[in-house]
Amino acid sequence: MISNIFTMGGVKSLRDIDLTGKRVLIRVDFNVPMDAQYTISDDSRIRAALPTINYCIDHNVCSITLVSHLGRPKGGYDERYTLRHLQKRLERLLQKKVEFIDDLDELKAENTHCSIERIFLLENIRFYEGEKKNDPAFCQKLADLCDVYVNDAFGTSHRKDASTYGIADYVETKVAGFLMMREIEAFTKALEKPIRPIALVVGGSKISSKITLLTSVIPKIDKLIIGGAMSNTFLKALGYDMRASLVEDDYVEVAKEVLSEAKAHGVKIYLPVDVVSTDSIEHPVDIKITPVQDVLEGFHAVDIGPATLKLFSEAIDLSNTIIWNGPMGIYEISQFSKGTYKLASIIADSYAFSIVGGGDTADAVEKAGEKEKFSFISTGGGASLELLEGKVLPGFEKLDRK
Repeated sequence: MISNIFTMGGVKSLRDIDLTGKRVLIRVDFNVPMDAQYTISDDSRIRAALPTINYCIDHNVCSITLVSHLGRPKGGYDERYTLRHLQKRLERLLQKKVEFIDDLDELKAENTHCSIERIFLLENIRFYEGEKKNDPAFCQKLADLCDVYVNDAFGTSHRKDASTYGIADYVETKVAGFLMMREIEAFTKALEKPIRPIALVVGGSKISSKITLLTSVIPKIDKLIIGGAMSNTFLKALGYDMRASLVEDDYVEVAKEVLSEAKAHGVKIYLPVDVVSTDSIEHPVDIKITPVQDVLEGFHAVDIGPATLKLFSEAIDLSNTIIWNGPMGIYEISQFSKGTYKLASIIADSYAFSIVGGGDTADAVEKAGEKEKFSFISTGGGASLELLEGKVLPGFEKLDRK
């Protein structure tokens, strides 16, 4: 894992090249949430790309082409996912005119007569069939739009799509944007140059989605704090009957192996000692707080309890680096959100270097009102998880190296 993170950190960034007079294509991540009227409810991903875009403007590029996906269209045009909905917000944030273009040939023609500060926004890249297929001909078409390719879409850097991976084969100069570099620097600080003790806080619904993460990171950390529904599988591995709670029976033996491996590496394990449980998740009538060994028949564990929060808080207070991936309960339902939100406050108020990886966790931190207090919040869900697992992300593989 050490070599992989340093490999990604060794790519060239915008600061390493001359941009004057160049046509620049920036792969950004503008996958923002919108309501039924197409009003953007959170533009943080657009704002995160502004330093890279503005740097290009300030260094006299010939033109900038912004490429992004939005949502998961099933193929072809879909009004819900057109990037035209983002044009005005982007213009307001940049304080510059942005030209929206939905045809690659038209964009290529316009781009051959570019001038300083001309900014193009290409239609949702996933409307094009060649994107997900990483089609060589489509990669070449994208490459024809630029002299310099900049990948600044960390959230999709784990995908081998045309705009995040294949295009790099057809462009002579390809570098990372500032957001990509910040992500790598933050994870490097947390995993390769940490101030100990290091605590990994993991949650979410399934242990199956975090096995690679756990086995990769255990040798690196000092404490492993486990909450969320995935803790039910660990508790069952210790002999507790979790009743109607979500348990991955096929992973009970795996959970035992993880606990054994953590013990062998001297890692301190923290599991829930009490839980919030309910008779129904969708239509709760009876909600109780009980020790983990006393969950009632037919009840579902849906959040960590107050005693667990106190236990986790003590472990966090004595940590100097904290990595958090996965909520502590079904935080989307207000009755079951207290554990996640209170834990967010506890980590935010600590003096540790705190990093959040994962879309649900970042969303929970935002809703808890603690976003500004965290040291770093990753913009990538699957990408941050794979980075924590020690993988080289495809988005970094083909970029120029220093």
